[in-house]
Amino acid sequence: MAELHKIVARLKTALETAGAGEKKPPAEPAPVRIPPHAHRAELASTFARELEAVAGRFLGILTPDEAVARIVEVARERNAQSIAVGEGVANDTGAIAAALTSAGISVVRPGPVADPAARIVMRERIARCALGVAEAHYAIAATGTVAMLSSAGRPNSLTLVPPASLVLVQVDGLVPDLAALLATIGPEAAAAQRITLITGPSRTADIEKRIVVGVHGPKSLDVILVWPRE
Repeated sequence: MAELHKIVARLKTALETAGAGEKKPPAEPAPVRIPPHAHRAELASTFARELEAVAGRFLGILTPDEAVARIVEVARERNAQSIAVGEGVANDTGAIAAALTSAGISVVRPGPVADPAARIVMRERIARCALGVAEAHYAIAATGTVAMLSSAGRPNSLTLVPPASLVLVQVDGLVPDLAALLATIGPEAAAAQRITLITGPSRTADIEKRIVVGVHGPKSLDVILVWPRE
């Protein structure tokens, strides 16, 4: 019996020694949570870089109040006497119009017009403005493009006929690429509304392949990304 106890003890010792020598596989590291604002900041950085690459001007990531003040500064830089201000998407463009009026600048506000002759008159008024201010629904980071869904208060002429264009975009409207934009808009909205994609100022090449700016649209494009107050 004593021999049996010795054998059991030796087996127990051997098993414990073998177990102590085994290495456990390393635990999987916990995934790092990326806060939503960090992703937006990354998209904003890419958008700003690509916008500048296509000759646009990035005016910064601003709060709504800062955006209003910056638009007034741009109007003064351009010595603009009249500015067309379109309907907002998420921003209060009425505050922009009020600030420009307080600065002594004439403001044109597009809106629903049923009479075709009146629409022509409105388009001509917008064309005489030195700057068109509009809010886009989305911005594509990969190409520095802004995307607008047109409406009566946000007509295509707002970003086509004035010689300069300034566009606001909510930072939440940033998408990584065109495929993400189309998926976000959805087929029904895309079929029901006209989508305008703007990538930098208007430019074209003549028969001698010389680049000419401003032939088919604004000569300059400024963009502000608006970060909500909260």
